[in-house]
Amino acid sequence: MSIWKRVGSIIKGSKPQPEAKPSNPFEDTQVGDIVNVDLEEYVVSGKAVYFDRGFPPHRFAYYLQNGKHISCLLVEKGRIYECFLCEFVEGSLDDPNDVPTRLDIGAESLFELEHHRSDTVRTEGNTDFRGNDQVLFWRYSGTGDRYFFLQWQDGKYVAMEGAPTPGSQIQFLKGSK
Repeated sequence: MSIWKRVGSIIKGSKPQPEAKPSNPFEDTQVGDIVNVDLEEYVVSGKAVYFDRGFPPHRFAYYLQNGKHISCLLVEKGRIYECFLCEFVEGSLDDPNDVPTRLDIGAESLFELEHHRSDTVRTEGNTDFRGNDQVLFWRYSGTGDRYFFLQWQDGKYVAMEGAPTPGSQIQFLKGSK
């Protein structure tokens, strides 16, 4: 080995390696990854990322599939991550202006509107929405730590009912790629 090769290898070895950015599984999970919630495993079949233009994302919806059953893990980013495991609910409304502030869906299920907002959504995989378009979003709270979420985009409503799930009970595993 010549002296120049040795000097070159010493110089290459002394360059600082770029630091790997820490990954946040609540935001970075992709379609095909595995999510374990309350000891049940799901495959992420779709992902919707909600944001205001010019700002970082603040809500993530993961469509979770276990066999033929599809659920949704909704992650809302604030000072902490609020996580909700939701089931889809069938129903319809004709106009987003007709959305009530109080929902009574029977069986002693009464929900009060917490907040309403309009977001832009970016999607991948199998979701109910078209990407890079506006979505109206309503969040209701109910009795017994239950929540109801309603979303609207171009005449299509998606309704979900769910309960909070501690982030510590959710495990994210990278899928094989």
